Amino acid sequence: MGIFLLIQFGTQKLFPAKPSTDPAKGTVVPNSNGAKFSIPAFQNRPHQLDEGAQWSPIPMNIAPMWEVGTEIDIRMYVTPSVAMPPLKTMSKDTLLIDEKNFKFGDYKENREINTEFAVPKAAQNNATLFAHFYIGQSGRILDPTAPGYDPAHAYHFIRPLTTYLPKKKTAKARNLLSDLPVTSEGAEEKKAPKLIGSFYHSNFTIHMIPDTGVQSYPAMQPGPREFYQLDQTGARDASGQHGWYYPVLFTNTFWQLKKNMVELNDTVTVLPLNVKLDNLANWKFNLYASMEANIRAQAQQAAAGKASPTGGDGSEMEMFKEILIDSNSYLLAITAVVSVFHMIFEMLAFKNDVQHWRKKKDNVGTSVRTILANVFMQSIIFLYLIDNNENTSWMILFGQGMGIAIEAWKITKSVNVRVRPSAPGSYIPYTIAFEDKHVLSDTEKKTEEYDQIAFQYMLYLAIPLLAAYAVYSLMYDTHKSWYSFVITTLVGSVYAYGFLMMIPSLYINYRLKSVAHMPGYVTSTSEIRETSTDFI
Repeated sequence: MGIFLLIQFGTQKLFPAKPSTDPAKGTVVPNSNGAKFSIPAFQNRPHQLDEGAQWSPIPMNIAPMWEVGTEIDIRMYVTPSVAMPPLKTMSKDTLLIDEKNFKFGDYKENREINTEFAVPKAAQNNATLFAHFYIGQSGRILDPTAPGYDPAHAYHFIRPLTTYLPKKKTAKARNLLSDLPVTSEGAEEKKAPKLIGSFYHSNFTIHMIPDTGVQSYPAMQPGPREFYQLDQTGARDASGQHGWYYPVLFTNTFWQLKKNMVELNDTVTVLPLNVKLDNLANWKFNLYASMEANIRAQAQQAAAGKASPTGGDGSEMEMFKEILIDSNSYLLAITAVVSVFHMIFEMLAFKNDVQHWRKKKDNVGTSVRTILANVFMQSIIFLYLIDNNENTSWMILFGQGMGIAIEAWKITKSVNVRVRPSAPGSYIPYTIAFEDKHVLSDTEKKTEEYDQIAFQYMLYLAIPLLAAYAVYSLMYDTHKSWYSFVITTLVGSVYAYGFLMMIPSLYINYRLKSVAHMPGYVTSTSEIRETSTDFI
């Protein structure tokens, strides 16, 4: 959203605003070579093209047909059919919106329609439910099949009210001790494609966009362009290259949440409909339409089984919308500010950590076992994200993977990692050995000794806690498989007992009576010394 607004601001500063349409004089706009030409008002359109001009099926520039301030009648019918019979034959129950004398361009116009309708049988059987909009100047005939209908003063278009979304899969978990093992049917179910359902949301907003002005039709973004209805008569200016469009009616579904959608089936017989009708600024319309098109494209790719570049399926934006809707605005602003500061401080801490380890030439005050444990724990978290989140964003996985890589790099700064032949009689031909980079000094030998002592006592505390948690989880919790049980148990222990990893470093530096070898971003030397003494 911020990037979009920045681009809009820069565009307005670099390119002058296009003049609005004058119904009497038309609109003057520049063409590709810099020369200016005029698109006449629609009521002054020429009846024939200039000599030698060719009619273009796709207009290059389009201008508004109706002037701002026109009073408009709006009707909306709901039906599962794309083709519409004469409106006089339609049931009154299908006419859900019938608004008259709505002033186009008056931002004080705010109307609400609250009603309900019977769900057609076809929609209960997975057919799409369509909304047929009939828009016309007040007092004009809206039915295209009726005598006297004039497409210059009325138009008709269709919008879907239902959308096809993948049904949410619930992972089948079981108690590994009491339940039966997973059958072949369960394995086949995991490989089954996603089920698609027809979903409906009862709330949306209808916006009329009065300040759209002249648009370069081929260069428009796909999102906003789908809401532009071109003149149905196919009229062009004298050059045959430019045309007109009806007032833009935007059906805004941006704030619809999937969790509030209803899946249509034979049990759903009546549905509510709550609609707001007003005028909306053009820049807001472009923002909503562009973002909504991107979200819809991601959801369609996910439904088709295609991965998006970020690894998401639109659920991230869904969570963002939930935050905006459900959260207090002041609390949200404070959270955003705190999050920015947290990110800055985290980057500074990361920078100092890397600088510290790049300059470090010995292992004094360093717990190599803690680094190895950090690699193991972060790897467990990485496996847990893969196992329990089907649509985990690649950005999250990338960040976690980078954390593992940095901890592994710290190991290479502390010791030499070598692959050595195993001892005679071993089942594994080669093993990974951690060797000292140089002959250890007396202080480094003490560091290694204290590190071993600290880890020994820490394991006395951590292993019973891990075993107790594993037994509890095995007896009372449900899991998808034994692998999932192992990963879930380990990650639970990592989150619960991860603070124990500070013990070896604190113990080592307490015994060495110095914190000069600890990373500078932790805290000041005096505070670390006091914290270490009090903790021990």
